[in-house]
Order: sequence, then structure tokens, then C-alpha cells
Amino acid sequence: MDRNQVKTSARGSRHVGIRMLQAAALALVVAMALPSRAADDRAIKSRVAPVYPEIAKRMKIGGAVKVEATVDPEGKVTEAKAVSGNRMLSPAAEDAVRKWKFAPGAGESMVAVEINFSLGQ
Repeated sequence: MDRNQVKTSARGSRHVGIRMLQAAALALVVAMALPSRAADDRAIKSRVAPVYPEIAKRMKIGGAVKVEATVDPEGKVTEAKAVSGNRMLSPAAEDAVRKWKFAPGAGESMVAVEINFSLGQ
């Protein structure tokens, strides 16, 4: 193998390595974009409206609070935790979702819901 063939071979290997690195980076980005655990879609049988905190009303605080709820096979919420939204509104959203009833399912599941607080309510 002469010197030019060695350079061409090394360059080709480098391109393959770069392509593999790019593919791995793309796979990592896609994996990070997916949720770590999928939320189940279970029909809501009954909702309880949240009690708007008086202090939040006075301060004109509104917005959405995302809550992850653990639902047992019978449809009862066993746990609710706010994962985003204003911290002043989160307890009211969690309390309301704990009182919701969902359709029965095959087993325990995680359900993501969004509670909107609007001063016009």
C-alpha cells in the first residue's frame, strides 16, 4: 500500500467514524425527547374543580399546572404530584386531582393532566 492509499483509507475511516458519531448523537437527542415513562390515557369519569387560592387571586396569579396522577385499577387517584406550574397554585391542583375518578383499567397507571387557573373563573 503506498502513501496515498493510506491517506485515502484513513480519511474514509474518519468519515465513517464521524457518521457513526452523528447517528449516535441523533439517537441520544431523540431518546431524551421521549418521556421517561409514558402517561396512560384513561377516561375521566368525574372531575372536581380546584379551589382557587385566595392569595393567588389577590396577586392575580394564573396559569396552568401539570399534575401526574397515579390511578389504581378501579379508577381512584392514589397519588397526585404537580410537575410544572406556579407553586402557589400547585397544592390546589393536586388536591382537586386527588378527588377525580377515572375509568377502570387493567392495572395501576400514570395519568398526566393539566389544570388551568384563570382569573375570569
